[in-house]
Amino acid sequence: MGVTAAHNPLPTPDPVRGRLSPLAGEEKYGCKPVCRRITHRVCFFFIGAIAHNGTQPSHAPPMSASLPSHPPSAAMLPAERQASAGLALVFALRMLGLFLVVPVLSLEARGYSAGTGWWRDAQGGVNALGVGLAMGVYGLTQALLQLPLGWASDRFGRKRIIALGLLVFVAGSVVAALATSINGLIVGRALQGAGAVSAAVTALLADLTRDAVRTKAMAIIGGSIGLVFSLALVAAPLLNAWVGLPGIFWLMGALALAACGVVYAVVPAEPSRPPAAQQPHAWALVLRHPALLRLNVGVFVLHAVQLAMWMVVPRLLEQGGVNKAQHWQVYLPAVLGSLVLMGAVLFPMERRGKLKPVFLTAIALVALVQAALGGLSASAAAGMPPSPWLMGITLLVFFTGFNILEASQPSLVSRQTPPQARGIALGIYNTTQSLGLFAGGAVGGILAKHAAGTVLFGATAACTLLWLAVAWGMQTPASADGSASSPLP
Repeated sequence: MGVTAAHNPLPTPDPVRGRLSPLAGEEKYGCKPVCRRITHRVCFFFIGAIAHNGTQPSHAPPMSASLPSHPPSAAMLPAERQASAGLALVFALRMLGLFLVVPVLSLEARGYSAGTGWWRDAQGGVNALGVGLAMGVYGLTQALLQLPLGWASDRFGRKRIIALGLLVFVAGSVVAALATSINGLIVGRALQGAGAVSAAVTALLADLTRDAVRTKAMAIIGGSIGLVFSLALVAAPLLNAWVGLPGIFWLMGALALAACGVVYAVVPAEPSRPPAAQQPHAWALVLRHPALLRLNVGVFVLHAVQLAMWMVVPRLLEQGGVNKAQHWQVYLPAVLGSLVLMGAVLFPMERRGKLKPVFLTAIALVALVQAALGGLSASAAAGMPPSPWLMGITLLVFFTGFNILEASQPSLVSRQTPPQARGIALGIYNTTQSLGLFAGGAVGGILAKHAAGTVLFGATAACTLLWLAVAWGMQTPASADGSASSPLP
């Protein structure tokens, strides 16, 4: 454990073939030692707090007989830390670009040319339906291609498919940046969604980590997504005032290109894998598994609510007297406070075996926020807009619940699924996440067009309460080795 990977590479178990496979060494990383150490430390500065707080209980059962006989450790090996940090950074760079448009797109898209058709309002501008589709079409194309690209990564290599998907995302960013009409913006967003690499990234992470630390690794990626969403809400108004929406799309393309570099310069080489085994019944087993069904419902609702509420939240801030260039002054305290609360609650409670109460409480907080925002919308419609302080407190509660759920759900999917079905389960999970993004943008746009904000938030509150009812009977896995508490047959 104390030997550094740069001088005496430590073999790590290949989780696919059950044999030792050295993941350290210059020839495996493809970059010089100094460069590797620098990029390694930069990645860990970004997510170090998450990695250190995610320690698992020490009562993990013995590993499979095909792996080394010593007891599994909850501490990550150097190669596992590098894989987790690198892939979390890939996710973060890509999702940061995606989330940067969320707080500003509903405001700025109305200034695009509407052309003719369904997107044109009575004044000749872009209506709420067009804005909602521009926000949500990303999730639709992502949902359609998540499973095919995950399947392709099994056959042609994880890194190749990840790089291909990131380049498609870059192309979509360029199209959106050059668009002058809402139709061009919708096409660009759809092309961005076609770069669906989430399943391939999580599958690569599973390839490069042992069962004993995979929950921690998945939590790092989940936490990085919650972190960059919070960061994007702070940075987006500032960037919009500086470079406008086209400039943000150019930045999205640059971030995706940087993620391509991280895949090959930071992430360890993927282990060799035998041809993917045919599992004719695995799909049905995963789709019928109660724990995974609950988590799939949850990620759909969470991301639908997340996108739908931002059809109205920026407008509420403006009605409260906060100029769109100063929205970050409301977001920043809420974001920082929520990250502190998440770190103080989630990982300590998980170590004590109290993840289920924290998980259910987080869902209840999201539902409470939707009800509160509905009340604030009604108050604003009656001529009494909410104060910035009240909006800030409401968003603090939302971000706390959102970040806890975003960090814990991918971890639970990995822990509830046995290795032979993990790729399929993660593909379905990411597909339902993408469908949630599409539904939130499209349905949110329809409700914002034809009804008041109170109706929209009433719908999101009802969906979140339904999720709470579905999740009430959940059973969280007790082990830290990645084994399922309710394994597939």
